[in-house]
Amino acid sequence: MECKVKWTGEGMSFLAETGSNHAVLMDGAPEAGGRNLAPRPMELLLAGTGGCTAFDVVLILKKGRHAVSGCEVSLRAERAEAEPRVFTRIHFHFRVSGKQLRAEAVARAIELSNQKYCSASIMLGKTAEITHDFEIVEA
Repeated sequence: MECKVKWTGEGMSFLAETGSNHAVLMDGAPEAGGRNLAPRPMELLLAGTGGCTAFDVVLILKKGRHAVSGCEVSLRAERAEAEPRVFTRIHFHFRVSGKQLRAEAVARAIELSNQKYCSASIMLGKTAEITHDFEIVEA
């Protein structure tokens, strides 16, 4: 996996170009010299973690032949007060929709993602206390 990050030359904006040929703009807060034009790098890290675990949960449920039709995860994170301002707590709230989804199957998919498959949340779990909960919405 590769990625190139380049300062745009203006404020604190950076453009990341991924190995799969996609571009993502990042910017800083005005108090740090940014112009608030794009997400902060740490926000993208959190968003990427949410994407990683949601991907796993959907894939695990589909492989188990469960009728999943939607998956949304809301993440709430706390960071250390002092530098480095690592994540210290992250709570994941999953909202999984489908037909006749069993709570045990959804819980197991989340557990497998958290403990085995989601590289991002497993890495962040080295510095952060990670918690999960979920709700099932009948579609």
